[in-house]
Amino acid sequence: MIHTISKIRVRYAETDRMDVVYHSNYFVWFETARILMLDQIGTPYREIEASGLRIPVLTASADYRSPARFDDQLQVHLYMREKPRARFRFDYEVWRTDALLATGSTTHGFMDENGKGLRPPEAFMAKLDAAWQSET
Repeated sequence: MIHTISKIRVRYAETDRMDVVYHSNYFVWFETARILMLDQIGTPYREIEASGLRIPVLTASADYRSPARFDDQLQVHLYMREKPRARFRFDYEVWRTDALLATGSTTHGFMDENGKGLRPPEAFMAKLDAAWQSET
């Protein structure tokens, strides 16, 4: 399993008139966690794109349990629980201290610049294998 934690401080611009974080911002935070995870395994997204590959979002979902508000200090936990084949999935949890605010997931696949689906490159899989931790 791969587990990454991104720290987020809620900006005023991310809230609505009710002082609640607007729902679409959670997907931005999910992306922030994915970019951090790629950096941590040694495969920055910029390098993936430079090699002519893309990792589009194929599905995305979120369940909101409790609102985040301006100036909250949050942790976005990303989990990759299964090694990818053609598609791969990330699960997310958004926490404020000990309160779970939201959960979500995204699925992705590799594509070339023309939109043709591809299996994950061997170099990517090698980095993933090196970073993989067994669940305990």
